[in-house]
Amino acid sequence: MKDIRPRLIELFRKGYCTPQIARIARKLGAPSTTLHYNIKQMEKDGQVKAYKAVFDYKKIGEGFCTYVLINLAPDEYGDPERVARHLARFPQIESVDIATGDWEVVIKVRTKDIDQYYEFVRNVLSMKGIAKVKSLNSLKQIKTEFVEL
Repeated sequence: MKDIRPRLIELFRKGYCTPQIARIARKLGAPSTTLHYNIKQMEKDGQVKAYKAVFDYKKIGEGFCTYVLINLAPDEYGDPERVARHLARFPQIESVDIATGDWEVVIKVRTKDIDQYYEFVRNVLSMKGIAKVKSLNSLKQIKTEFVEL
């Protein structure tokens, strides 16, 4: 049988997951039609943006996780969203936040290992508009996306 797991992982990341209606209905003791109606309403109202899989990142080859604190260059300080939107395009970046305090942008980066992270730093974090970065490597993740590991 053909191994399509890498393609599935990519689709799951993009929201090609659905809630387990029957399982949730049993848990709530509610009819699945009522559950389906309420979920569709929450989606329509924008309360639910997407469904996605929660991965064991080591098992899919992305076990190295780094939080990067970013200071912007003075000419970019007035529009941090421009830099944030540019960074959000890179597949290695899991999240991008505009922050307060000593750092303007915080990103979460996932790569296979330190060598891939080094390439990411050289190719992405050296871009115009980024003045200074500080990396914080995650040693072990205990909880993610509301799921305890």
